[in-house]
Amino acid sequence: MSAPAALITGGTSGIGRATAELLHSRGHRVMVTGTGGTTPEGLPADIAVVRADARSLPGLDRLMERVKADLGALDVLFLNAGVSRPGPLESTDEAAYDELFDTNVKGTFFTLQKALPLLKDGASVVVTVGAGEGIGAATTAAKGALLPLVRSLALELAPRRIRVNAVSPGMIDTPAYARLGITRDMLDTWAADVPLGRVGAPADIAEAVAFLASDAAGYITGDELVVSGGLGVHARA
Repeated sequence: MSAPAALITGGTSGIGRATAELLHSRGHRVMVTGTGGTTPEGLPADIAVVRADARSLPGLDRLMERVKADLGALDVLFLNAGVSRPGPLESTDEAAYDELFDTNVKGTFFTLQKALPLLKDGASVVVTVGAGEGIGAATTAAKGALLPLVRSLALELAPRRIRVNAVSPGMIDTPAYARLGITRDMLDTWAADVPLGRVGAPADIAEAVAFLASDAAGYITGDELVVSGGLGVHARA
């Protein structure tokens, strides 16, 4: 029997990369996608890296051809590709709005649609949703659209025993923060508001995804696993 196979979108850095490395260490054959053109330094050599844009349907077709050729069929699909565009309502233009929904919602929907023939019965699909609150109305709306989508897909795919769940990271130290101009000192300051006293690491989310993808979560579908260090329980009055 061949090792289980996993496809991770947005898998060349941050949460996606940490998950790829964890699943690989546990015996999965792994393929990741990213929008860059080179293999990330330090990623295990036998993790296949494919350039793909979740917004492009022809690109998704090419990706699935590569998945079929290299992996054959999928046991795990981690839909992690996404963008955030913080900003208030009045400063959000149409281009930013379209990018948010095209990547986070359209990209998630059609990646799963294109991957469906390759998913084994009993496979696991995990979608990164995340806590959108406080990072702009448009980002919150795009991320918020994913939770009802996850629940609907869980019902639709249940006859094939394909489980569909969401993982919602809280404040996680990823390269995305640096791209938004957020410094390490700022993160350390914000950590004071986290009940567990620290900003999360990509590995924290990777462990949650690995759990949802495993047989240990075999009776969980249509659900959301929040990994936030307790941020949502409002430690302060």
